[in-house]
Amino acid sequence: MKTSSEIIKQLKAASSNEKAKDLSRFFKTRPGEYGAGDMFLGVMVPQTRAVIKDCGDLPFAEIQSLLESKFHEVRLAGALCLVAKTKKADLKTRKIIFSFYLKNRARINNWDLVDLSAPAVVGEYVLAAPGERLILKKLSKEKSMWSRRIAILATFVFIREHRFYEALTLAKKYLTDKEDLMHKATGWMLREIGKRDAAVLKTFLQRYAAIMPRTMLRYAIEKFSPAEREHFMKK
Repeated sequence: MKTSSEIIKQLKAASSNEKAKDLSRFFKTRPGEYGAGDMFLGVMVPQTRAVIKDCGDLPFAEIQSLLESKFHEVRLAGALCLVAKTKKADLKTRKIIFSFYLKNRARINNWDLVDLSAPAVVGEYVLAAPGERLILKKLSKEKSMWSRRIAILATFVFIREHRFYEALTLAKKYLTDKEDLMHKATGWMLREIGKRDAAVLKTFLQRYAAIMPRTMLRYAIEKFSPAEREHFMKK
């Protein structure tokens, strides 16, 4: 089993200055942007996955070292190791992983880190442990956009099970969210609901389309016919 030091060494060996510059621009790292100050090695996600293959048994202390890195790809490696742990864990162990993840959520601080980890680590656990459902509401109220995004991405697991209440509840709350990345994430979850039950999505849109952020609405109706998209955009 690799240590965190070995994982970091391999990620640095796979790094590219050119890709690092591209990723820095893509993830908006300039002052005032959502990823301000984040640093990149220039490693793509498939490369990161290859480096951390079979990391499901990596101790929490080693994952902590990854999550505390200044480099985006190293933190992503830590988040993906938690996903790997979750996939092979029983409910009792998944609660420990879930708690560890929430304790370190300040380090899950960009949209790809959230999107690639929250459904499995948070969503799967909360679905299996209904008593933890209130954590989604708590996260949705936090100042950190990434905590709020963790909450809505966690509902993806519920949506896959044709359980829409959690996602729709958060979607209503996020109608007034100021962040474009939250509009995109919420619209994405609404679109996923529509793939499974178009009537549920259309009922939601009939009520809220007129006040939805435009980005959220465009994401939500992406799979509709041109006539249906026009109808809801006119609202």
